[in-house]
Amino acid sequence: MNYKELKSGTDVRGIASDLGGKTVNLTDTAVFDITSAFAVFVANKYGKKTGELKLAVGHDSRISADRISVKVIEAFKSLGVHIIDCGLASTPAMFMTTVDIQTDGAVQITASHHPFDRNGLKFFTREGGLESAELSEIIDLAEKGNFPKCDGSLLEKMDYMSVYAKGLRSIICKSVGKTEEEKPLADYHIVVDAGNGVGGFYATDVLAPLGADISGSRFLEPDGMFPNHIPNPEDKTAMQSITEAVRESKADLGVIFDTDVDRAGCVDSAGEEINRNRLIALAAVIASDGRKGATIVTDSVTSDGLREFIEKDLECKHYRYRRGYKNVINKAIELCGQGVDCPLAIETSGHAALKENYFLDDGAYLITKIIVELGKGRDLNDTLKNLKCPAEEKECRFSITKEDFKPYGLFVIDELEKFVLSKPEIFRVADDNREGIRVSTEYGWFLLRLSVHDPVMPLNFESDEIGGTDKMIDLIKPFFSTFDGLDISALK
Repeated sequence: MNYKELKSGTDVRGIASDLGGKTVNLTDTAVFDITSAFAVFVANKYGKKTGELKLAVGHDSRISADRISVKVIEAFKSLGVHIIDCGLASTPAMFMTTVDIQTDGAVQITASHHPFDRNGLKFFTREGGLESAELSEIIDLAEKGNFPKCDGSLLEKMDYMSVYAKGLRSIICKSVGKTEEEKPLADYHIVVDAGNGVGGFYATDVLAPLGADISGSRFLEPDGMFPNHIPNPEDKTAMQSITEAVRESKADLGVIFDTDVDRAGCVDSAGEEINRNRLIALAAVIASDGRKGATIVTDSVTSDGLREFIEKDLECKHYRYRRGYKNVINKAIELCGQGVDCPLAIETSGHAALKENYFLDDGAYLITKIIVELGKGRDLNDTLKNLKCPAEEKECRFSITKEDFKPYGLFVIDELEKFVLSKPEIFRVADDNREGIRVSTEYGWFLLRLSVHDPVMPLNFESDEIGGTDKMIDLIKPFFSTFDGLDISALK
């Protein structure tokens, strides 16, 4: 079978339910084969037989989770694996099973923020999430089949999320110098919007036991149809929901997670979002911990105001890199390997990975660190007061109509570079282009890049003045109109 169509970067993703009117391609057979191949991959990686492996499996709240979990467990059983069935779990927690209970690897059944009819498989070894090339190797093994059979499998059910939650509570207690019995969060009102994903545990199992008032929290119960809003901190409806919850409850902080809790956002006591550039700035303050010269790795579309905040206010270095959470994480790990003090890799989508936490993108861990600051009496608004926020932000997405889209997209980027360099009185090319091309004008900046997997070219704008985006569009629209392989209808 051709399983390559199910590969999405470093994850397996597909249609897992026909309730959305689409044909299921993440079938029982596909799940069995790919999961079996993962077990073989892990065995080969650590020089073991599959019958010597201990592997964990968990899932988010999606409607297809139970069906897929059954097939994952069947695959592991056929290979003699010692299985730790964690049931409902967050994605970061599944990696942490390799730390806390010494599993050889783990599978999380999730499709992150994607629609209810989607699902997927995310794999971890003790080194972290898989690289794209490693998943390709697993897909190749799955397509070949012929997996070894081994008796003696052991299935152990474990409420690992209670272990994981206890670890987060411990971080808060130790950081503020109080025990759980002393209720270190008794003076705080914190509301959580889980969007009916996995994140409800954070309110009930982390905050409430430490004394926090969680009244006004929303959509904590898992529901794989996501009836209230998409669990996604980048979604406007989702952010409006948690903002409303904070204002209605007069809470000190609002927290929102994506479906599987590897991303998060928050809202301050004034009902203002701490998301995207503001979240990066706050995470940079926490991760750098006053160390001058530390390097913060972000994706390419972060604001000029954020760069100024990191480099002037924090006296740290800002390293813009390619979009994609694995890209920024891997770059941070690479820099650390070169002796660079790099405590944080973070993407504007909310994926935040701290060096102190295995460079794991863990929304609950980031929120825990923010709550520690709150517990120490830090005013989050005051912390971010010097961060300059743009007046306008916009993203246009151009479809590439040429069949061989990657070379064409790179050609467009090269031509744009020639165009802007020919007009130095209007345009200035950024000195740290590591993805596409970023250009400054008197009205703000824009960045054109090529999507990694799709025939799409996103064009991001940011301006410090109302109407600045439209002025930049007027400057560059004639250039883009010359390309017959681009659909630029979004450029309005």
